[in-house]
Amino acid sequence: MKFLKANGIHIGYDSLGNENDEAILLISGLGAQMIRWTTPFCESLADEGFRVVRFDNRDAGLSTHFTDSPVPDFSALANAVAAGRRPDVPYTLDDMAADAIGLLDALSIDRAHVVGRSMGGMIAQLMASDYPQRVLSLTSIMSSTGNPDLPSAAPDVMAMLTKRAPDPIEDENGFVAHGLAFAKRIAGHGFGFDEEAHRAIVLQELRRAYDPAGFARQIGAIAATGDIRSRLAHILAPTLVVHGADDPLILPACGKDTAASIRGAEFLLIDGMGHDLPIALYPTLVKAICRNMSRQSRESVGTGGIRPSP
Repeated sequence: MKFLKANGIHIGYDSLGNENDEAILLISGLGAQMIRWTTPFCESLADEGFRVVRFDNRDAGLSTHFTDSPVPDFSALANAVAAGRRPDVPYTLDDMAADAIGLLDALSIDRAHVVGRSMGGMIAQLMASDYPQRVLSLTSIMSSTGNPDLPSAAPDVMAMLTKRAPDPIEDENGFVAHGLAFAKRIAGHGFGFDEEAHRAIVLQELRRAYDPAGFARQIGAIAATGDIRSRLAHILAPTLVVHGADDPLILPACGKDTAASIRGAEFLLIDGMGHDLPIALYPTLVKAICRNMSRQSRESVGTGGIRPSP
């Protein structure tokens, strides 16, 4: 684990593979820490000849937490969005995309393949849209566009997502049970549910950092960013959109909308996959990500490494 300062915050990160190889930047989802990109997954990508960088988003893990900022009120967020007003929040996904660019700057990485999951997928999309010269390829996994017309998660899933977990200091077993119940609810049905692996990651994240207020501020960032479809139309990087057919949190229609909003995007719908990345899917995902990255090499031939404007 290493630390650096970028975009005015401290970022915790690590790097696997040869530092001289092309870089892959992995961006985590809502409330998730970088260790959700497991070491075996990162090693699988590094074994393909890439430098793999994962990091904690702001307000998660060991990166800067905005503890001096208020916790957004979910009712106020919903009312503001419904009224077409920008919610009053400490930061948006644009700031989080700037964090990722700042990390690349600090690591002297001019361009990277960017892979994001869930909220991290939206951050990756914004990077590809707003910093096209920095993104070699884009892979957006189980993510969305912020389109307000897309279907929402089932009420029970949203209730589990927003329900406050038991205080782990007072009831660690209850806290872990809460996390396991949600993980099982959003998992797919095609690859089994490894309860011990999920229990281990819940406990590992708890030991690294526990900040439910940070989770709420990240929800505020998503709400304040809103619909980004018009911005996705400017993406030039080869794009892969991956979604689970069983995803009950961010429904498959959201992935289809993402792919439809990006010119030339490939949409990969995986049967049996939910809102998770089971180890049995690692070979499929690594192969798909690498295939998409190779599109960058093919499509940039004869253009000096820069894809032509539309």
